[in-house]
Amino acid sequence: MKKFMKAALLSSVLGCLAIPFPAQAQMELRIGPGGVDVRERDYYRDRDFDRRPRRGCDLRDALDNARDAGLRRPRIVRETPRSVTVQGFTRSGRPELIRFANIRGCPEA
Repeated sequence: MKKFMKAALLSSVLGCLAIPFPAQAQMELRIGPGGVDVRERDYYRDRDFDRRPRRGCDLRDALDNARDAGLRRPRIVRETPRSVTVQGFTRSGRPELIRFANIRGCPEA
């Protein structure tokens, strides 16, 4: 009887391994004060957990670069696939636009 159970168990395990599975989402195992929690990786869209390289100009970086260039009270007025336009005021109070390329690092266009 034990031989039959071993054979049945082995065949069921091998049968499960032979079934083609669709692409699985990455799972995350979290252990904390609330116990063990299993979640999909994309459930927490935290930027620090994302290991893929970011493409494009981050809007906060564009605002920081505009402040570094001398604009006061900068704000995003336009974002296109190619550029990010920031408007602000110069020290003399005149409005001015700065356009950044929409690539990593936000260089001026």
